[in-house]
Amino acid sequence: MKIRDWDRNLKVRLFGEALMNISFWMFFPFLAIYFADEFGKDKAGLLLVFSQIFSVIANLMGGYCADKFGRKRMMVLSAIGQGLSFLAFAAASSPWLDSPWIGFLSFSIAGIFGSLYWPASQAMVADVVKEKDRSHVFAIFYTSINIAVVIGPIIGAIFYAKHRFELLLITGMIGILLGLLLAKWTSETASLKTSADDSVDGKWYYFLLNQLKDYSLIAKDKTFLLFIVAGVLAGQTFMQLDLLIPVYMKDLVKDQTMFSFGNWSFRVGGEQAFGIVLAENGFLVALLTVSVTRWMNRWNERNVFIISSIVYAVAIILFSQTVWIWGIILAMAVFTFAELMGAGIQQNFVSKIAPEHMRGQYFAAASLRFTISRTIAPLTIPMTVWIGYNWTFIVLFLLALLSAAIYWLMFATYEKQAIHKES
Repeated sequence: MKIRDWDRNLKVRLFGEALMNISFWMFFPFLAIYFADEFGKDKAGLLLVFSQIFSVIANLMGGYCADKFGRKRMMVLSAIGQGLSFLAFAAASSPWLDSPWIGFLSFSIAGIFGSLYWPASQAMVADVVKEKDRSHVFAIFYTSINIAVVIGPIIGAIFYAKHRFELLLITGMIGILLGLLLAKWTSETASLKTSADDSVDGKWYYFLLNQLKDYSLIAKDKTFLLFIVAGVLAGQTFMQLDLLIPVYMKDLVKDQTMFSFGNWSFRVGGEQAFGIVLAENGFLVALLTVSVTRWMNRWNERNVFIISSIVYAVAIILFSQTVWIWGIILAMAVFTFAELMGAGIQQNFVSKIAPEHMRGQYFAAASLRFTISRTIAPLTIPMTVWIGYNWTFIVLFLLALLSAAIYWLMFATYEKQAIHKES
């Protein structure tokens, strides 16, 4: 399915969300540094955990709101709300006002609006795209995000340190522009789903309670429970990409020469170096996802899960042992390879172990890996104060190895269950 054949809703979204993602990634990777500098590392990590709790609740409610109020309405309100939040953040970082507390509150509210936007945007794709073409459409949106992860941090590495106010101002204006584009050029798609109204009967808290009750299935399926636990442990490693790693680089990676030709040299400090390696991550993901996934499909599934966690552990140790920019670039390449190893097999494994009549619930519960990881991962920032960088990296290294061990146990349990079913 070519882009020219897409529904107009999706064409508008692809353009508008690309602009929003690029502007967002111009400053987002550096926010952990900003909050750590303003509040101290111990307090910053706890505040980020606190802000994630509200985003988690909003994400749980996002599906309900998309069905109850419509895809278009939720996306328009969320985009404008996010834009206004970033404008408030910009005001709190302006030459006339310097208030990190207002900035943190604005960032938290923007995160809530972002969590409400996501389920509606996914539901809209399901509404207007035939099932056989959805994976292709989702892949294009995913690729556009990774292109933004390449472009945004490079721009941020150049301008963030001295122009945070301007970057936040641009992002806020683009968020509002996205909302206006969606309001004018898109149409409501929820009406195309004849059963949409059936899913929204009752009060919102009934929906939330029922969704939480669905998650109780993880306690009944030992294989799936181990999958969630291992995923949360592994997540403590890859979630550090925009938490511990930028703070570490800002503190310890000093100004150094990256390239030199004759009398000319290109020098980078910690923040600029982080922007470069983050762009490297996005570039490698966009370039290699398909080829690495095809390669991994030739491997034994159990080995891919286990080795991916081990490679994450190796990457973490590499990060902790160097402050040289090219050493960090190598560490990021290893880190990205671990990310790509698991990119194509996780969802497939869930579909394989889930009973057909409960597949939707299993996929919903599987997202707990990221929900829980995202909530507790910021604790690594205060850990650097309590136990230091070296021990914090060692803890992450051990958690990655523990996730590998649990993946091994998961497959042993899965094989036993398969044998039991056959007998």
